[in-house]
Amino acid sequence: MSQATQLDQLKQFTTVVADTGDFATLKQYAPRDATTNPSLILKAAQMPEYSWLLDKTIADGKKSGAAGNALLHEVMDNLLVAFGCEILKIVPGRVSTETDANLSFDTEALIAKGRRFISLYQAQGIPRERILIKIASTWEGIRACEVLQKEGISCNMTLLFSLAQAVACADAKARLISPFVGRILDWFKKSTGKDFAPAEDPGVLSVKEIYAYYKKFGHATEVMGASFRNVGEIVELAGCDLLTISPPLLAELKNSTAPITRKLNPDLAKQSPIEKLMLDEKKFRWLLNENQMATEKTSEGIRLFNADAMKLEKFVATKL
Repeated sequence: MSQATQLDQLKQFTTVVADTGDFATLKQYAPRDATTNPSLILKAAQMPEYSWLLDKTIADGKKSGAAGNALLHEVMDNLLVAFGCEILKIVPGRVSTETDANLSFDTEALIAKGRRFISLYQAQGIPRERILIKIASTWEGIRACEVLQKEGISCNMTLLFSLAQAVACADAKARLISPFVGRILDWFKKSTGKDFAPAEDPGVLSVKEIYAYYKKFGHATEVMGASFRNVGEIVELAGCDLLTISPPLLAELKNSTAPITRKLNPDLAKQSPIEKLMLDEKKFRWLLNENQMATEKTSEGIRLFNADAMKLEKFVATKL
């Protein structure tokens, strides 16, 4: 009898999500869900095999009668949804579609964008249950999430680096959070000049703390570890509700049969000594400000996603 791959072992206690906009990868690793962001869509949109999708979206956009900037913005939204629709033909679960990074501090605009994405998906016959709207975990983003969730629009809170952000998201009844494991590790490696074993990895420890908090205090919000730098981080978080994994790391997991044991489970988490955190806007902003890593990484993440969105916009504009 052949040994189960690490990927198959992981799937026994964690929902595996693919962090990609590439359809071929999705077919190869059979994840349940998929996540996209501006950087991943930019990469996919430039691949020759997906030029048909961009051409079709542009052709459809031109039929709407919009012109100039209005046309460009319409095509951009439609392109994200077009990729989402194609992804949903492959994965059985949900796809995450990201709101514009430059709206990260505009609650009303984020609510409008979330509703717009849902209506575009519904026009393609896709029910809202299969869509997660990705929003950066700013105070304003979390307020937008609270409104959307009440309307039955599920949110995936991204660019999340601290317990304060995680607790505020759970209080807002977010469907899912995506704490960024690898980016936390990057910051600590850079600021301390040392390397960390997976069990001591600050990103791993952050997700373990958040997971323990959610399970102890009965929050229904799902925890999805994201942005991994190595397989060791993934193995340490086996048992987390979901993990979204890049294609190279999915390949490593698929090519190994080393045993994986469950590290996170709700019963153990409930025994955690972690204290309840009461948050209002002032407390949230203060705790985030006191956490240098989370402050820097949140703002840097928003800037990087915005830069890639601008590149994607330029790329699309050349095709218009």
